Amino acid sequence: QVQLVESGGGLVQAGGSLRLSCAASGSIFSINSMGWYRQAPGKQRELVATITRGSRTNYADSVKGRFTISKDTANNTVYLQMNSLKPEDTAVYYCNAHLATMMYSSYNYYWGQGTQVTVSS
Repeated sequence: QVQLVESGGGLVQAGGSLRLSCAASGSIFSINSMGWYRQAPGKQRELVATITRGSRTNYADSVKGRFTISKDTANNTVYLQMNSLKPEDTAVYYCNAHLATMMYSSYNYYWGQGTQVTVSS
């Protein structure tokens, strides 16, 4: 069983900052990548940022230069530092991990329960 537990969401004024954390635990053999997605009301879930085992990062154009993804490999944790927040960043943010639970098993995607980020104007 794998669990992804997010924390750090909340309410912030436009221009402010928040830092999200996501810790993966349970039966984990290897993590290929971790990332953050978000879903605003009435919209589809979209990629925010990902980071690979080799620390290669990828960002949505809408957050480049404002958000930074990082990881603590030893603790299977990924972070999302969000600066210069805008009202349009308001969404539920979901943690995602692409991992294998055993040697020679396939890699699958796992999701956290989501954390609300609300940016007021």
